[in-house]
Amino acid sequence: MTNEIVKKNGITFGVLIGIISALITATIYAVNINLFISGWLGASIIGLYLVIAIILLVKTKKDLNGIFPYKEAFTTYFIAAAIGIAISTLFNIILFNFIDPSAKETLKDLTAKYTSEMLQKFGTPASAINEAMKKLDESNPYSIVELLKGFVYSLVVNSIFGLILAAFFKSNTIHQEYK
Repeated sequence: MTNEIVKKNGITFGVLIGIISALITATIYAVNINLFISGWLGASIIGLYLVIAIILLVKTKKDLNGIFPYKEAFTTYFIAAAIGIAISTLFNIILFNFIDPSAKETLKDLTAKYTSEMLQKFGTPASAINEAMKKLDESNPYSIVELLKGFVYSLVVNSIFGLILAAFFKSNTIHQEYK
């Protein structure tokens, strides 16, 4: 049975994360689609999500009066991550498959160009670059199926990250009240 504070905070922050993610995606789409392949922007967004996760766990621990077992810490994070990723994935499915399907091809071309340039900078042999470009050309990373696969992958990665964060934020001792 999950603590009500854990559920409430997980759901609230999950919706917040999902909305922020959708707003970031919509802003990038509207301002400059090239930013989707920006490394610095991607790192900044990950940093933002880390700050939100820390705020979530600090708030929940405070709401629980400092009694924050590992399982509760992880559950709080997992609920928020699952909801946030689900909202973000749903938004991406709608944007790239119904609102503007042509954006998928634009992003695919940008990704291919960026990947080719990076591989060349690292001195990758032409045959390997050609093979990578062939695989990219055959892929459709913004299809509904691929976005759903991305959801599962993100959930797994976030779960690992959540296990680590939960270890930092769990309370060191668990106090029990006896009646």
